[in-house]
Amino acid sequence: MMKPMLPTLRHELPTGKDWHYEVKYDGFRGILCIQSQDQISMQSRNGKELLVHFPEIKEQIHTLLKEIDFSLPLIFDGEIVLLRSPFSTEFQELQVRGRMRNEQRILDAAAKRPAAYLAFDILQSGNSLYMHEPYRSRKGKLKEVFTQLGMPLEPNPAHPSSLQMVPDYKDFGKVWELVEKEEGEGAVAKKTGSKWEEGQRSTNWLKKKNWKYCKCFITALDESNDYFHIGVFHHDQVLPIGLFHFGLSADEKKTVISAIKQNHTEKKRSLYYIDPAIVVEISYLHWQDGQLREPHFKQFLFSSEPEDCTFHQFKMDEASLPREVDITHPEKELFQDVHITKLDYIRYLRKLSVVILPFLKDRPLTCIRYPHGIFGESFFQKNAPDYSPDFVETHRENNIHYTLCNNLATLIWLGNQLALEFHVPFQKAKEEFVNEVVFDLDPPSRAHFSLAVKAARIMKELFDGLSLQSFVKTSGNKGLQVYIPISDGYSWEDTALFTEFIATYLVSNFPEDFTIERLKKNRNGRLYVDYIQHGEGKTIIAPYSLRGNAEALVATPLWWHEVDDDLHPELFTIDVVLRRFQQFGCPFIEYDSVKEQQPFGKVIEFLKKQSKK
Repeated sequence: MMKPMLPTLRHELPTGKDWHYEVKYDGFRGILCIQSQDQISMQSRNGKELLVHFPEIKEQIHTLLKEIDFSLPLIFDGEIVLLRSPFSTEFQELQVRGRMRNEQRILDAAAKRPAAYLAFDILQSGNSLYMHEPYRSRKGKLKEVFTQLGMPLEPNPAHPSSLQMVPDYKDFGKVWELVEKEEGEGAVAKKTGSKWEEGQRSTNWLKKKNWKYCKCFITALDESNDYFHIGVFHHDQVLPIGLFHFGLSADEKKTVISAIKQNHTEKKRSLYYIDPAIVVEISYLHWQDGQLREPHFKQFLFSSEPEDCTFHQFKMDEASLPREVDITHPEKELFQDVHITKLDYIRYLRKLSVVILPFLKDRPLTCIRYPHGIFGESFFQKNAPDYSPDFVETHRENNIHYTLCNNLATLIWLGNQLALEFHVPFQKAKEEFVNEVVFDLDPPSRAHFSLAVKAARIMKELFDGLSLQSFVKTSGNKGLQVYIPISDGYSWEDTALFTEFIATYLVSNFPEDFTIERLKKNRNGRLYVDYIQHGEGKTIIAPYSLRGNAEALVATPLWWHEVDDDLHPELFTIDVVLRRFQQFGCPFIEYDSVKEQQPFGKVIEFLKKQSKK
């Protein structure tokens, strides 16, 4: 069994020509050894076999061995992950996979959200050993092998491959910017001439963690393991946020334990409880389900009072908001029937920014702003305000200076402006062609939502028959919207031919359920297939946008298997949507990657021939 080389933790990483940098991914470290079809293994740092929990990786290797002739044995060093974005992962969900023992549950989980093995080093290929080769040489060989295998040369959650490569960068600033933007784990500096040192924690590899920091107080000591419980105030009550063990020096630990035992207010089994008094700063990676990931003591805050430690401030700090955006009135209530503050909304935008921003990028944005929440008046905003910060990009079209939400700072700034709804056109700024076809399925009320489900399923079957890959989302109100991403080259006339054909098909075959009648009074309880909405100058609510309705619902991307009789738009609140993304990823993740594969041209060509008859 090979023991992996380990990096040494540093607060800062060195720079200069002797160092290159990689993104550090939060996953399960594993050395992958491919000997033959029957001999494929991946050993963890503790010598455990990992592939029993991740059969999708082993299955892909079997497929590669059948299709490509390459030198064996092949040994990689890398990390098993669940990618949430190109530079960040969902470690907690990976742990759930790692604890599974039932074979069918493992197979089901692998099908729903496949894991990926991110290789960052190569140790052997055929009879050639690379452990004693310089880092840059190994990296070059790794790229050569992945190119031969036809596997991605950088992590990509949209790519179906379970084998992907971790690239290296010369510019540390670039790497760290990407890590911070996507809330990744950190970065690793690797000495360009260094060898791979088996089983060693080496200073030739140095790691820096992307720490978050919180101010809190100690609430209890567990003397059985010397773990300290910590909390903050929330509505004058103590709210637990986790516990820590590491970071204190021996003398500091001895002093704190003594103080807690002398001043405890209650003892239950091995736990000594104290009133809030000892204020500390803790570093950690993530906070989820009430627990801190990798908490470490950083320092005592002797000048701070326990009352300074609030859940409100904890959430502000945990969000890792862009430094250039000031959040005003974060405590403001936005809705009447549900408890959502401005900070809750901004945290939602931050946590889902990796999937929200791609659907807003380069699209002239129309916002609906609610400066007083839904308690007051709302208004449409197309023109970027004169007071827009320098980081906000704009696009002039028809004498309107549209906002382009092209970066995290702009998204959070719009959130602070209480732009609750983001509406986008079907083509990007300065582009001639249409990016997508979208059908808006609008039932007369939520009580008739089943009509939207019926229409969407009929359309899905029709599009499958045309070999067109389609996507579906809730409108966030009372209907569904069906998307077909298309490559460049199609005009509004082309897409209008298609949308009218589909709408006519629905109405002709199901006249009792569907209509293209624009006047509501003439629809007679039928669902309106709004194919006119897909046109030049028109907009649609963006994926993951909040809606300004009483329930604060989200326009939520769905998997097609969810579109059934149990589906209802009221299921999708910001908490539910965030949790869905953490557990399963984004249903629209392959949206851009399928564009070039769509046989849309053949469909348009057929419709043009039919229209001439």
